[in-house]
Amino acid sequence: MSHALRTAGLTKTWGRFTANEDVTLALPVGARHALIGPNGAGKTTLVNLLAGVLLPTRGDVFLGETRITKLTQHERVKRGLARTFQVNNLFPGLTARESVTLAVCERTGTAWNGWRRWERCRAEREEADGLLAAMGLADVATIETRHLAYGRQRLLEIALALATKPRVLLLDEPAAGVPKAESETVLSAIAALPADVTILFIEHDMDLVFRFAQRITVLVGGRILMEGTPAQVAADPRVREVYLGEAVHA
Repeated sequence: MSHALRTAGLTKTWGRFTANEDVTLALPVGARHALIGPNGAGKTTLVNLLAGVLLPTRGDVFLGETRITKLTQHERVKRGLARTFQVNNLFPGLTARESVTLAVCERTGTAWNGWRRWERCRAEREEADGLLAAMGLADVATIETRHLAYGRQRLLEIALALATKPRVLLLDEPAAGVPKAESETVLSAIAALPADVTILFIEHDMDLVFRFAQRITVLVGGRILMEGTPAQVAADPRVREVYLGEAVHA
């Protein structure tokens, strides 16, 4: 099986504190894979290791067959690994179209800026408009980001990640802070992403996890407790005890 993203013995420590220990994952191309666990389980630390925000104490990260363990965030993005954040990191004064066009220009090296006239960015603007339409944002393309509803801002963040044309997309709680009605829109947009884009996501809403994920990894105390299908995870007594509780039924 061809793997889009995998880790081998990934470990991160700070002094005597271990955030992740011996984490080994293997995501095939096109996977929809969820990472769940109680608060403090090390989920965001793991995503930061994958994205290059942090370097591991031990272990390796591979994008396809390429070892990327020591590459910077920027280098990983260039190779096809993109991510979103638990708290979005957008440009409040730019419109949605301007933000995504800028991301496209960064990828293509056309460097749209104050010295390059907006009218000359036609191809980049057309690509940006396509991404906004795919995320259901065409009707707010010319609105400044600061004025968008929070659910729309989460969708804009995904559009920005997609502007890099990722092979692998890491989503850190894409529905965090989004009203229930809007979270459905966010997850529907993610579900509609191209089948060859591999997705690893952290999410606390178990209804969304069980509906969207094909496989789930449960992280507890920085280590993998188990991995399986949604049905297997929901039925596992260890997972019920440490995380899901009896409210979740297989």
